[in-house]
Amino acid sequence: MGPLSGIRILELAGIGPGPFAAMMLSDMGADVLRVDRAAVVKGSPVDGAAPPMDVLNRGRKSVGVDLKHPDGLATVLRLVESADALIEGFRPGVTERLGLGPDVCLERNPRLVYGRMTGWGQEGPMAHAAGHDINYIALAGALDPIGRAGEPPLAPLNLVGDFGGGGMLLAFGVACALVERDRSGQGQVVDAAMVDGAAVLMTMMHGMRAMGFWTDERGTNLLDSGAHFYEVYETADGKFVSLGSIEPQFYAELLKRSGLEGEDLPPQMDRSQWPRMKERLRPLFKTKTRDEWCAIMEGSDVCFAPVLSMAEAPVHPHNQHRGTFVDVAGITQPGPAPRFSRTPPEISRPPAHAGQHTDEALAEWGLGADEIDKLRQAKAIA
Repeated sequence: MGPLSGIRILELAGIGPGPFAAMMLSDMGADVLRVDRAAVVKGSPVDGAAPPMDVLNRGRKSVGVDLKHPDGLATVLRLVESADALIEGFRPGVTERLGLGPDVCLERNPRLVYGRMTGWGQEGPMAHAAGHDINYIALAGALDPIGRAGEPPLAPLNLVGDFGGGGMLLAFGVACALVERDRSGQGQVVDAAMVDGAAVLMTMMHGMRAMGFWTDERGTNLLDSGAHFYEVYETADGKFVSLGSIEPQFYAELLKRSGLEGEDLPPQMDRSQWPRMKERLRPLFKTKTRDEWCAIMEGSDVCFAPVLSMAEAPVHPHNQHRGTFVDVAGITQPGPAPRFSRTPPEISRPPAHAGQHTDEALAEWGLGADEIDKLRQAKAIA
C-alpha cells in the first residue's frame, strides 16, 4: 500500500546507515530483498517463530549468497536484471572487486538506480580510510558546535552521520533517482556520503554564521544551549523538561506560566544576560516535579515538552494518539514516517534471520526450483 509499492530493491547487507535506508524504503512499500553473506547464514540458525531483535532490519526478506562463488555472483546479477534499485554500503571499490560494481550492474540493467553509502564518499584523500559516525560529523563541522560552553563537543548518538546525514540521504537519493528515471528511462549512481549529509544538515547554521547570528564559541548560541529559553532544566524529582521559547510571544508565555512575569528582567535577546537568566531558571524548575511542570505548561505556547526516556516515549498520550510507536513481534519500535493520505506505509514483517527466505525469495524473483537446488548443491547459496 505504501507510495513505493511495486518498486524492487536489492540490499547488499551492511551495518548502520545502509540498513536504515533499506528500512525507510521498505516501510514506504518497496519490496526490499536483503542479500546476506552465506558465511553469516551458516552461523545464524533460523527460527521463524523468534525473529531477531534488530528492528533496523525489519520489513525485508533475506537470502544467503556466497558473493565470492561464481554462481553466487551470477545469481545476484540475475536479480539485478529485474531490480529497480540496489543499495550497498561497502568501502569504495569493494563491489567492483566482487564483480557487482555499478558499471557491471548498469550494463545488465540500464534502468537500475545504484545507491552507494560511504562515510567519506567514493573519492577524495580520505575515501578509503576507516571511520565511524563521530569521525564523519567531525570533519563536516557538525560535531564541534554540539556541546556546552567550556566543555568538549558531545557526540549526538550516531543520529547525525549514520542516520540523518547517511541513511536518510541515501533513501532520499534513491527515491529522487527513481523519479528522474521515469522521465529519462535511465538509471544512475547515487553517491551518498555521511560527511556530505552531515554538512547539509548544518546549512542553517552556516547561514546564521554568515549573518553574524552564530559564533564559533560552543554553547553560546541560540540553539546550542547558550540561550536560557532554549534549554533543558532539571526538576524536583531528578527528571528534565525542555524549553524552546524563542519567539517573543512564546517567551512571554514562559514568563507568565513560570511565575516570572512582572519581574525586572533583562531583554530576552541580551546575550550577555543569558548565563544570569539560566541561574535564575535552574532553581526555579527544581521547585516542582516534571509532572507538575507538565500540568502547568504542556500543550501551551511556551514550546515545552517533558524529556522522556526511550521507555516513556511510547506511552505518552500524544504519541499513542498518533501511533508514533508500534509493536511488531513483541518489540516496541518507531512506526513508519512520514504519513500519506492515500498510500499508508507499513512494516510488512519483523526482521529476518540471515538467509531465512532464500528459496522463497529467489523463486519470487524468477529463479526456478531446479536452479535453486543446483545453487545450493554448489554451495553458492545458503
